Amino acid sequence: MVNDLGIAHVDALLFDVQGTATDFHSTVCNTARAVAGDRPEIYWPDFVNEWRSAYFRETSRPRASTDPWISVAATYRATMDELLDTHGIDLTDAERELLSDSWARLDPWPDTVPGLGRLRDRYLLATLSNADVSAVVSIARHGNLPWHAVFAAEMAGVFKPDPAIYTMAAHYLGLPPERIMMVASHKYDITAAARLGFRTAFVARPLEFGPGAAADTEFSDEFDVNATDFLDLADQLGC
Repeated sequence: MVNDLGIAHVDALLFDVQGTATDFHSTVCNTARAVAGDRPEIYWPDFVNEWRSAYFRETSRPRASTDPWISVAATYRATMDELLDTHGIDLTDAERELLSDSWARLDPWPDTVPGLGRLRDRYLLATLSNADVSAVVSIARHGNLPWHAVFAAEMAGVFKPDPAIYTMAAHYLGLPPERIMMVASHKYDITAAARLGFRTAFVARPLEFGPGAAADTEFSDEFDVNATDFLDLADQLGC
């Protein structure tokens, strides 16, 4: 259910991008099939989920403040190369580059653009993504996503759910956390934001990891809003 008091004071919505606003699984699988053709036989849905897990493992490693920043693009490329070699998939450098770059050309979910269009009339919309700024901008251009602003992990030098990335976004928005709602399909993300005083919206994405794969879609009273998609979110926020 909607928390009317909280929503009445919300001025901005922050959105996770990979998985919440975009369908990375279908996009990357389709690119992989186009690049690799029929060589060799491999079940790409499993490969993409394995690749996503490897990326998440790398970006979740503890980092010291003195550690050099490694871009998400470089992380995707390194983990992809390792998996391709492990599975014996022989792609050229150009093909590997095209496959790795698919993370910067993710297709939006069908409800994303119309939902954001409705929400944009009332709220300031911005991203808060672990992807590189250049990737988020590329995804926005590719999918015609109507953000007012783009915030990403590299701007804070940390990955979500580190508190510093949420604090950074609030600072640049010029708003206190309680006037910002974090929107994500990943509960760790919105739970971390809630600890800092942000309002929260959980959006269920049952196909985030492909048909038949396990995705956490269970609604919870701990969040201010639970929505089935961006259109449902817009309905609940009165847009």
